Amino acid sequence: MSAECSSYLNADKVLVSGFSCPRTGGDARAVYCCGFQDVKYCCDDPHSFFPYEHSYMWWLSVGALVGLSIAAVVLCAFIITVCVLCYLFISTKPRSKLDTGLSLQMAGKTSC
Repeated sequence: MSAECSSYLNADKVLVSGFSCPRTGGDARAVYCCGFQDVKYCCDDPHSFFPYEHSYMWWLSVGALVGLSIAAVVLCAFIITVCVLCYLFISTKPRSKLDTGLSLQMAGKTSC
């Protein structure tokens, strides 16, 4: 089984001539033509999009998950702290009004 990669213009606008997969001296399992309009290569997986390993992406994913987990914990701690402070503020308010010492009674009429 073999595939034909047609000629194409690479990113530098240079014409790359077509070739057959697998290439001479290349991996015998790479029987599919993979890639994009500006880069084509032989590969062993017809659904492959990049000619290099994807293992670095796992480390990026793990790093992102760790970062998001830390952010979620900090956000939860902030929300819990705000809720506790609001509860303490409401529960420690005095139940009765404070006496200001001023009488709010109407003053009697005085005659001049």
